Amino acid sequence: MTAPPRLVKWLPVAYSVAVDVAAAVAATLLYLTFVEITHGPVPFGYVLAFLIGVPLAVRRKWPLAVYAVVVLAQNTATLLHITLEVYTPTLFALYLVAVALPRRRSTPALACGAVLTAVAVAISEPWPDDFGITLTVWFLMGATWTLGWTTRVRREYAAKAAAEEAEHALTEERLRIARELHDIVAHSLTMIAVKAGIANHVAEEQPAEARDALRVIETTSRATLVEMRHLLGVLRSSEGPELSPVPGLGDLPALVERAGMAGVPVSLTITGAPGLPDGVGLTVYRIVQESVTNVVKHAAPARCSVSIAVSDARVVVEVSDDGAGERVLAGGGGHGLAGMRERVAMYGGEFRAGPGRDGGFRVVAEVPFG
Repeated sequence: MTAPPRLVKWLPVAYSVAVDVAAAVAATLLYLTFVEITHGPVPFGYVLAFLIGVPLAVRRKWPLAVYAVVVLAQNTATLLHITLEVYTPTLFALYLVAVALPRRRSTPALACGAVLTAVAVAISEPWPDDFGITLTVWFLMGATWTLGWTTRVRREYAAKAAAEEAEHALTEERLRIARELHDIVAHSLTMIAVKAGIANHVAEEQPAEARDALRVIETTSRATLVEMRHLLGVLRSSEGPELSPVPGLGDLPALVERAGMAGVPVSLTITGAPGLPDGVGLTVYRIVQESVTNVVKHAAPARCSVSIAVSDARVVVEVSDDGAGERVLAGGGGHGLAGMRERVAMYGGEFRAGPGRDGGFRVVAEVPFG
C-alpha cells in the first residue's frame, strides 16, 4: 500500500520543521541550564536563553532575521559569561543563511557575526584565552558558511540541470509529434491530391474511374482521421491514454495497396524473422510510408520497390524507384527525409538517401535493435 501523493510531498517539509523545532528546544534548554550554572535564577538570563533557542524553529522562513537575533543574544550571553559552548546556535542559524541567501548577502552576515563575536569574547575573556576562543569560533563559522554555500551551489546546479533536461525532453517530444503529424498528413494528403486530380480530370468522360478515385479518397481520409484521433488522444490524455497498436510490418501491405491506387505500383519483399519491437516497427513503417509518398509526389508515374530484411540484431529497409522526379534532401525545403534520418538516429542506425545507380531515387536505412 503506497502513501498518498500529498503525504509524500509534505514529508520532507515536516522532517525539516521537526529538525528545526528539536534544535530550538535543545538550544533553549541548554542555555536555561547555563543560566542556572553561572548566575542562578536571573530573569534576564532566561530571556536570553529563549532568544538564543526559540528563533531557530523558524529559521527556514526568516533565515537572516533569525541569525541576527541569535547572534546578538548569544554575544550578549557571552558578555554576561553565560555562554559555555562554541556558538552552536549561531552556527545552526548561519548555515541556512548561506543556503537560502545569495553570496552578496550571506557574506556580510558572516562578517558582521564574526566581528560581534570577536568583540564580545575580547571583552569577556582575558588574554590570550580570548584570542584562542575567537579563532576557534571564526573557524567554525567559516566552515559552516562554506558548507552552506556549497550546498546552495550544488542545488542551483541540480535545478539548472533538471530544467535543461526538461527543456530537452520537451524539444524531443515536439520533434516526435512533428514527425508523426508530418508522416500521417503528408502521406494522406498526397494520396488524396493525386486521386482528386484524376477524378477532376476524368469526371465527365470516365465517371467509373472518377468514382474509384473518390472511393480511394474516402478510404484514405477515414484512415487518416483514425490516426489523427489516436494521436490527439495521446496528447490530450493526462492519465495515460489507451494506446491502440502502432503501425508496423503487418500494415505495410495496406500501405502498398493505397500507393498502387494512387498510380505507383509498389513491390514489397520482407525477409527474416517477422517480430520487431513496436518502436522499431513503427520506424520501419514510417520510413516506407514517407519514401512511397515521395515517389507518388515527385516521381509518378514510376515503379517502386520496397525491401525489408530482418535479422536478429537489425533491420535493413531499402526503397528505390525508377522515376525521374527531383526529391527534397535533408537540409532543403522539405522535412520528410530529415524526419526519417532523425528516426533512424534515435536507434543509432545509419541512413542514406540519394539518386540510384540506375536512375531514380534510393533510400536505405539500417536500424539496430535488441
